[in-house]
Amino acid sequence: MKHEIIGHDMQTAVVELDTNEFVQAEAGSMFFIEGNVDMDLRMPGGWVGGLKRMFLGESFMLPVFKSKSAGAKIAFAPPYPGKIVELEVSPDKIWQAQKNSFLFAYGNISINISFIRKFKVGFFGGEGFVLERFLGNGKVFINCGGLAIEKTLAPGETIQADTGCIAAFEDSVIYDVKRIKSIKTALFGGEGLFLSTLTGPGKVILQSMPWSKFQNVMLGGNGSKGLLGDAGKILGGD
Repeated sequence: MKHEIIGHDMQTAVVELDTNEFVQAEAGSMFFIEGNVDMDLRMPGGWVGGLKRMFLGESFMLPVFKSKSAGAKIAFAPPYPGKIVELEVSPDKIWQAQKNSFLFAYGNISINISFIRKFKVGFFGGEGFVLERFLGNGKVFINCGGLAIEKTLAPGETIQADTGCIAAFEDSVIYDVKRIKSIKTALFGGEGLFLSTLTGPGKVILQSMPWSKFQNVMLGGNGSKGLLGDAGKILGGD
């Protein structure tokens, strides 16, 4: 597989496949096709996985695009402005990503749903209680809102981010939330009561304009949060 990412603020990924190569993608993400390509549907995780995804607002089945001749091209586009980021997945590099960030994947990739077990993290972290988890061998492409920044954390190194601004992180990274000590800052600083914290070792991907913030701006808000930030988004984390 060869791929090219086109554009700046509104990006498209164009994938070129050899005969019998295939990619699996998020429903509705396909932009255009050139050449002889078959499309089928699969259920990540079988019936249980499909039902779980449907219950959580995800697609019950995912489309799979398989090339029937060399040089076939497929383009994928995210549903909102931002950057397309490539994640290298292997047995020792498992990734977790924000719900609804998956765009497409190449290789032997398993796409699962994982649940945040800590109530505090799920309620105040801005990502909701549900994350997407990518295992196997291959490449996964996700869409990040606004600007995407990759950080590599050393063991014990911590980075703090606005809730909702975490796009993805390796499984070795510890994800938590930290309460802002100053009530005055929480009330009037526009950042909410909590910050997300990520502790290494491992890589993390941050996004400057998560979908929730983009929606708020488009609807006439100023992008700032109340005292509890995005606490009302129990399952979503959009």
